[in-house]
Amino acid sequence: MSRNAEIKRTTKETDISMKLELDGEGKSEIETGIGFFNHMLEGFAKHGFFDLTVKITGDLEVDGHHTVEDAGIVLGTAIKQAVGDKKGIKRYGSFILPMDDALALCAVDLCARPYLQFDCDFPSNVTGDFDTALVKEFFYAVSYSAAMNIHLKMLSGENSHHMIEAVFKAFAKALDMATSYDERIHDVLSTKGSL
Repeated sequence: MSRNAEIKRTTKETDISMKLELDGEGKSEIETGIGFFNHMLEGFAKHGFFDLTVKITGDLEVDGHHTVEDAGIVLGTAIKQAVGDKKGIKRYGSFILPMDDALALCAVDLCARPYLQFDCDFPSNVTGDFDTALVKEFFYAVSYSAAMNIHLKMLSGENSHHMIEAVFKAFAKALDMATSYDERIHDVLSTKGSL
């Protein structure tokens, strides 16, 4: 059974189309207008084994905020739709990912309750053409649109590029784990009987 989503979202600030396949091979076609953000979403797809197509036209003449935040809204919506009823999935996932000087921790819970805990400070304000403050905005939008807990913690790091990339890849690995099936789970993994 294919677990995928295709989302289109248009506002006065952004025009976004996205396709997500949870059980993919890590293939991606990413066009956001922000080079570094493209790179992060490509890494997310590759390391989570998600097939991801993203095309965004945003008001980059203002700055990258609307593009990045709205991408998070759409990705969260796509995750929620693709996961479906959550029967048989592990629900929880966590990963500690090293990338040179950077060491990032991500833990997620597909619990239908949005929450972001973000404990990451980046040394530089900008990396490439990307405002590093937008990393938190992106994951906040993902957590609320997907209705999931996301905990992100930077354990160590000196280089902002490495640190942010480690965050995106750790999220990918944790989400891949949380969305994977466990044959011991016959319904949803909750004592309440629903998620």
